[in-house]
Amino acid sequence: MMSPTITTDRLLLRPLTLDDAEAAFEWTGDERVARYMIYSTHENVETTREWLRSIVTSDTRFEFGFVRRNDDKLIGSGGIRLLEDGFWEFGYNFRYDCWGMGYATEASKAMIDHVRRSFGNIKLRAECAAENTASAHVIEKCGLHFTGFGEYKSYDGLKTFKSRIYKS
Repeated sequence: MMSPTITTDRLLLRPLTLDDAEAAFEWTGDERVARYMIYSTHENVETTREWLRSIVTSDTRFEFGFVRRNDDKLIGSGGIRLLEDGFWEFGYNFRYDCWGMGYATEASKAMIDHVRRSFGNIKLRAECAAENTASAHVIEKCGLHFTGFGEYKSYDGLKTFKSRIYKS
């Protein structure tokens, strides 16, 4: 199932396509953005194309490109998915020059609202690097509460992050 298109005050959340590779490389290729992410910084646009080809969606997994409506520019991506334990987990990633503008909160709330409209009362979970206070603040603004510490590893296994875990 393809992810739907969702409109917010400032953003259009829509499915990502291979045509988005150049724009997405703006953040996938930026070390500052990849710092706390499970992927390594993309070395070139082809790596970003490979990532875009690998995206899988379903009835319980939604992935989006975040397009700024005032200039039709793709500025980030993210998704929300149902985990085996019954919690819905969401995440996001934005171009560095778009940090601190409320886009992550706006996009996250839109994804959460979509799932609530489709599935009713849901349980939410989110995790961020313990030192990533900006993401912790976004998660809290989405109504989740800190429940403890954990850790996560990068895809390549080279980085391990102490994390903060939040649930609704």
